[in-house]
Amino acid sequence: MSERIGFFICHCGINIASKVRVKEVAEYAATFPGVVVSKDYLFMCSDPGQELIEKEIKENDLTRIVVAACSPRMHEKTFRSACERSGLNPYHAFHQVCVREHGSWVTESEDLATEKAISIVRAGLSRVSYQSALFPKTFPVNPNTLIVGGGIAGMQAALDIASSGNRAYLVERQPTVGGHMLQYDKTFPTLDCAACIGTPKMVAVGQNKNVELMTYSEVESVNGFVGNFKVTVNRMARYVKSNCTGCGDCAKVCPVEAPNEWDVNTKMRKAIYISFPQAVPVRYVIEKHDRGPCVQTCPAGINIQGFVALIKVGKHQEALNLIMEKMPLPGSLGRVCPAPCESACRRKEVDKPLAICALKRFAADQADWDNLPIPMVEKKPATEKVAIIGAGPAGLTAAYFLAKDGYHPTILEKAPQSGGMLRYGIPDYRLPPAVLDREVNHIKRLGVTIEHGVEIGRDKTIDDLFAEGFKAVYIAAGAHRSGKMNIAGEDAVGVVHGIDYLGLLNRKKEVKTGEKVVVVGGGDVAIDAAREALRQGAKEVTMVYRRSRNEMPAVKREIEAAEEEGIKIELLVNPVEVLTENGKVKGVKCVKMGLGEPDESGRRRPVPIAGSEYDIACDMIIPAIGQKVDSNFLKGAAGIELTRWGTIDADPITFHTGRPGVFAGGDVFTGPSIAVEAIGAGQEAAISIARFMQGEELFESRQQRPTGENWLPIPKRAVPAERAKMPELAVTERVNNYKEIELGFAEETAIREAARCVDCGGCCECKLCVSQCKAQAIDHDDVDKKEQIDVGSIIIATGFDPMNPAPMTQYGYGKYTNVFTNLEFERLSNATGPTSGKLLKRSLEDPMKFTDPPKSVAILHCIGSRDKNYHEYCSRTCCMYALKYAHLLKDKCGHNTEIYNFYIDMRCFGKGYEEFYKKVQEEGVRMIRGKAGSITEKENGILTVKAEDTLSGRLVEVDVEMAILCTAMEARPNAEDVMRKFGIGIGQDGFFQEEHPKLAPVSTPSSGVFLAGACQGPKDIPDTVAQAKGAAAECLALSSAGVVQVPPMISSIDPDICVGCQLCIKLCPYGAIEFNDFAGVSEVNSAVCKGCGSCSGGCPSGAPKVKHFTDKQIFAEIDGLLTN
Repeated sequence: MSERIGFFICHCGINIASKVRVKEVAEYAATFPGVVVSKDYLFMCSDPGQELIEKEIKENDLTRIVVAACSPRMHEKTFRSACERSGLNPYHAFHQVCVREHGSWVTESEDLATEKAISIVRAGLSRVSYQSALFPKTFPVNPNTLIVGGGIAGMQAALDIASSGNRAYLVERQPTVGGHMLQYDKTFPTLDCAACIGTPKMVAVGQNKNVELMTYSEVESVNGFVGNFKVTVNRMARYVKSNCTGCGDCAKVCPVEAPNEWDVNTKMRKAIYISFPQAVPVRYVIEKHDRGPCVQTCPAGINIQGFVALIKVGKHQEALNLIMEKMPLPGSLGRVCPAPCESACRRKEVDKPLAICALKRFAADQADWDNLPIPMVEKKPATEKVAIIGAGPAGLTAAYFLAKDGYHPTILEKAPQSGGMLRYGIPDYRLPPAVLDREVNHIKRLGVTIEHGVEIGRDKTIDDLFAEGFKAVYIAAGAHRSGKMNIAGEDAVGVVHGIDYLGLLNRKKEVKTGEKVVVVGGGDVAIDAAREALRQGAKEVTMVYRRSRNEMPAVKREIEAAEEEGIKIELLVNPVEVLTENGKVKGVKCVKMGLGEPDESGRRRPVPIAGSEYDIACDMIIPAIGQKVDSNFLKGAAGIELTRWGTIDADPITFHTGRPGVFAGGDVFTGPSIAVEAIGAGQEAAISIARFMQGEELFESRQQRPTGENWLPIPKRAVPAERAKMPELAVTERVNNYKEIELGFAEETAIREAARCVDCGGCCECKLCVSQCKAQAIDHDDVDKKEQIDVGSIIIATGFDPMNPAPMTQYGYGKYTNVFTNLEFERLSNATGPTSGKLLKRSLEDPMKFTDPPKSVAILHCIGSRDKNYHEYCSRTCCMYALKYAHLLKDKCGHNTEIYNFYIDMRCFGKGYEEFYKKVQEEGVRMIRGKAGSITEKENGILTVKAEDTLSGRLVEVDVEMAILCTAMEARPNAEDVMRKFGIGIGQDGFFQEEHPKLAPVSTPSSGVFLAGACQGPKDIPDTVAQAKGAAAECLALSSAGVVQVPPMISSIDPDICVGCQLCIKLCPYGAIEFNDFAGVSEVNSAVCKGCGSCSGGCPSGAPKVKHFTDKQIFAEIDGLLTN
């Protein structure tokens, strides 16, 4: 059967007919093969026009219809319906060509416009015969609605949806609903209190049973299609449970402050906070970021930011308690730790790192250790025993944590006293024995037994320990052997290795120290040995080190202290022979060194310089070039393997050796390291041992070292300040004795130093809020929770951001103290703001403080809007709120206050707006027509505004005490992310694109997704509310219909052609394509696909095709265009 085509062309009033000779086009179409009817009409989309089409279909038995008209997006549905009413399948029978937008509106000549229209019509007539019948699918509609954004638009839409009895899910990223409107003070032109009209809306959404309020939440993904969306919402960890009463007791004790975003950083808040007093929900939230780099770097995982914050507010015992959650030896480590945490401290971005180690010592030194509270521990049966070999840092730490867990640890120590290298490797003037004793005694008070003089391998074996009923053994024997120089004469009398020398002195053994001593090495042991020799009576002490000073591993301050005491340091020198006489040391032969390429440690390798040898006369040599593990005590111990370095081979995570129940840690496992590393190992070993004794899996859910760099920026208040200097004994008072050299911080100094912390991790997890909360609502272990909700429609109401004017340097924002943005001024004027509603200037010395009212103010319009360098559009609200500010300044600061409004032109288009403009003029506000060009500041803080008065044609300069920048409303920075999630569009201005600016202002190209408020473009509150109600009406119309038709013009993928590259999945903006792993091909979800053709255009194999846009149809259309 041959096709019978009907052609109809619309005059569109004069929109088409003014340029296109419509009747000529109709006459041409009548000559086209298969066309049996060709007619024109004034308005083809009108009822008579549609009736004409229907009549001709029936009378002439038409099988195909082509309509030449305007706006296919708007009118295709109209003409398809006419075809359907006439019994035709609209997708098989109908095609529309656009001769207005593609012809008459874009072509100047009538001849060219007519010729172009004929080409377009010919293409449509060629195509229509190749169209196939398609059938829309019908799906039920879920009546619930998701509203994204809890500002005034989102709240209004949610209440309208809820009033119908349907459920509204209101998702807001901030901890409270309210949006920018609740940040404002008054609303123009009636000067209603924003809180007075906004708070009832907030309360209503919070209390409405049909509104599920999801604050501090974000939409993570959207799947499905109109009427049937599946939305995943991430409810971010708030760390405060829903039973919070909003009393604020937690914030009173929180030691961490941060600028309050709600107040546009004009005042401070605590890390646990509520945005403003009327917030809904009235529920606090804790701001947490990644743990600070100090915490991440500390091998023991001490909450450094936490204890520093507690010291800052005078909570010294609480600071110690927090330290001892991770470390039982704070006073000792506070004196000797090399503080790797300080090298990572972000305070160094301002001046110098925080004195973390000294603050840790301060906290420990404030406590009464004899009466330090012992935690209540539920002791396990006496048979739950653990043997720990070695009472050094690792062994003491493991025992400490095991005892706190209720176990019964016994430490077996070869030496007469506990402490390991802390006791026998560090001089008393650095670490007084009394400090270590008080901490060991505290560990013993927890129920730890320590047996001294017990040597494993001689007195007992590992097997003996198990035979005695110990269920686990932890080997933490340390590394107490000295490294050898391996040079001639090393065994001569007078050569005493550094570890041995320090150990003998700390045991109070008699050691003969020479008069001229040479110490070999550049580490901490070498420095300690040199300073000990001086105190033991040496008249001359020289250190020789084979690398440069920068590569000396000793603590810098210790090196300086040694030199202050008269110790000579010779660098780039290496001993090659011990010179002897009668078997005794008489000197050392050295060679000078140069630095070559870096070795495996990253330090440049020392290279001997030929012919540079020389002698140093001495009668004692103390080599201090390293330590080694002495693992001889493990000979014959079954199941315990050693590495080639003599360390114990154990799992690096669990510290479990090859023998069940035997664990190892500290230097005996890692080799020589620092004490804080051993403490960290002791913590982990205690966890493993406890799990082993309970029969649990050792690897699962291990505590992880914190990572990440999501830190708060360095606050502006962090101005350079001198780092606290540790007070010390003068050289003359210390060099001949063992008095402690470093005297520790006074309380005032410690508090001042702690205040230098920049709190880059947000909440410091000091847990003061936990003990303060009577409702027990704080949960620091809270985590993000994913929740899936099913909805039939979605309203996007994400609002706008005020533009940051800092890049517009000519206005001095961020540089000049009293240049404010409009939102900052709103917070000043608001009763809950930083000045309780008083309009005051900032202090020139401290921008967080406010002084007195301004006597003169300049208000600058259109900052960033109507500006081709930033935003060309008008923000629509600036003129009116600028007038509002002028009125408020006159009202609150006195009518003598000089107010200057610099404007381009006044746009007072709303109800009552022009009247408000006239009222402000009558109040004496000076209106200067001309955009201000710049602001400069004088030494006294006075601001000079320069502008051109375009009415008088002259340049003006005005001196004022305050300037307010009326900044542009701009799209939020995450707009593209929202666009991708919801499948909507973005216009050139960055705001979300509506389907049609006049006829579908709240709809989007993604069916079932609607827009409301300023996310669609700048608008004031009345327009925002009206649009929100319109969007809600669209959702309710969809819900009341109960079913929805999905257009059939969608993609399909030929499985015989698809190669499974999955490129189409990445290209699809609607997430409509999934990969079938079983079949190895991509497949289209017909309910989600919008038929955009991205997959078809991008597929390298040509597997996807769009129904209604087949190759035959497209090529026929092209042929029609190219045929004359």
